[in-house]
Amino acid sequence: MIQRVTDVQRVSPEEAQRLLEEGYAYVDVRTEAEFEAGHVPGAYNVPISRKSVQNPDFLAVMTAHFDKDRALLIGCQTGVRSLRAAALLADAGYTNVRELRTGFGGSRDAFGRPEPGWRSKGFPVETGSPTGRRYVDLAT
Repeated sequence: MIQRVTDVQRVSPEEAQRLLEEGYAYVDVRTEAEFEAGHVPGAYNVPISRKSVQNPDFLAVMTAHFDKDRALLIGCQTGVRSLRAAALLADAGYTNVRELRTGFGGSRDAFGRPEPGWRSKGFPVETGSPTGRRYVDLAT
């Protein structure tokens, strides 16, 4: 499967906040522990990796809960895993996917300069594992 990374629209935390206000669903692809420690309010947790290997159920869980035309915003800690997840979704036929390029915690630009993520921008953060949005609920 070829991942079309170039087809993925990457957005800033400010653009992400606007998209969420417009009704995008935020899918956090970090581990369950990372999600529980803090995430974008209202986020769903569908890890792209589990125990350091790609989650073989990622696409099955996504297609079970999100229609392929659903407006989705994909995020992780730094933008690496979320870019991979967004590319997988685009390859699977999802048509309205955006990716938070700086992630929840921040990343670095092409010159190595820090770029703040969702949390460091001061946007709202939710902790815990909300029933119905945690991976254990979505994967069953």
